[in-house]
Amino acid sequence: MNFYNREEAQQRMNDLAAKAIPFIFVINYEANCAVVIPENEVDANELKYCFNGKGNATHATLPTNKNIEWCIDPPSESEYLKSFNIVRNAMLAGNSYLANLTCCVALQTNLSLLDLFNVAEARYRLWIKNKLVCFSPETFVKIKQGEISSYPMKGTAEDVSPSSAQFLMNNEKEAAEHATIVDLIRNDLSMVANNVHVERYRYIERLNTHRGPLLQTSSEIKGQLLPHLMHRPGDVIFSQLPAGSITGAPKKKTVEIIAEAENYHRDFYTGVMGRWDNGELDSAVMIRFVDLQQGNLYFKAGGGITAKSNWKDEYHEVIEKVYAPVCRNNKD
Repeated sequence: MNFYNREEAQQRMNDLAAKAIPFIFVINYEANCAVVIPENEVDANELKYCFNGKGNATHATLPTNKNIEWCIDPPSESEYLKSFNIVRNAMLAGNSYLANLTCCVALQTNLSLLDLFNVAEARYRLWIKNKLVCFSPETFVKIKQGEISSYPMKGTAEDVSPSSAQFLMNNEKEAAEHATIVDLIRNDLSMVANNVHVERYRYIERLNTHRGPLLQTSSEIKGQLLPHLMHRPGDVIFSQLPAGSITGAPKKKTVEIIAEAENYHRDFYTGVMGRWDNGELDSAVMIRFVDLQQGNLYFKAGGGITAKSNWKDEYHEVIEKVYAPVCRNNKD
């Protein structure tokens, strides 16, 4: 499997689109390393994907007699607090007003990367042999019939009671965080589109996990893709990176703050993955992500921080997101 730098990947995406060759792409967080493969050349022994039902792998399930073992070793509270304070102090200094702080969580499970891919109940799934698996619920950018849209996901709560959804919608911190990201994505799309507007604001989606359901809020932002970019998906995608929902605002300065606060390398976590075919593009932010490093599995997760955030709440939200992507009743 070939990996390309930013310039090579961007040009390769444009060239394949110009030749009307369907392709898939996987781009890391720093947008300096990417896989770009014509769809008919993808080796299913090396890479499997299913993006909104389209790909080289169908959904599979574990044998009914297989119990899921899932043991995590998150950073200690003191480790997390140290990173949190770096972000919060930057905010108090006026350098950022929203940052997505993430961490690396050691994971022990009886599921392999391929098992996780097969059982994942997610809109977007990706497996790269001996490297990573991603089961993302978050659409990044779609292009269809000259229209471009983005769907930032920000705001999470456990679905534990009939009032959980209302509690999430009424949470002032979550509402402010979501509004900031929607504004950022609207500005990002304006670089490549006209008539950018919010089509739907803060709607709730329900995600299944082995511990029970999670609720998350998303918005839909749309615009008309600029005519000269209609057949240049590489230019479009790379103009939007890194994704606003996994960085913060203002984006450039917040990326610098994140780099100081996080004590690990994100690599492909919070990058983007997607598929182009016949002028249409569908892509996802690479969240809900497990990778393999020196024989050990790590689940990478995070959440948005504002100056009003409570560090313990944010710490527990990270842990909530470290889940096996299957219904709880499939556990036994």
